[in-house]
Amino acid sequence: MKFGFRIPNLNKRIAARTSVKRMIRHNLGFKAPRGIGWITYPKKALYNKVYNKTSSGCLVNLVFLFGVPILFLIIVCKIFI
Repeated sequence: MKFGFRIPNLNKRIAARTSVKRMIRHNLGFKAPRGIGWITYPKKALYNKVYNKTSSGCLVNLVFLFGVPILFLIIVCKIFI
């Protein structure tokens, strides 16, 4: 299990959207509703639940690193102007 920040992978992102299994399933109209993974694949559903709770997005640091100081500067500039 990986803890910490996610590393984006373009190859996996493209592969997930262009797989033969996905195309066949979507063309036949077999789209399961959200949350049904606990019934179809409980091991993977549990892994994903833990992974999503223990890791954070790769851009979270950038938002806090640049977003908070910029917001502070905007507030300070409006007070003195």
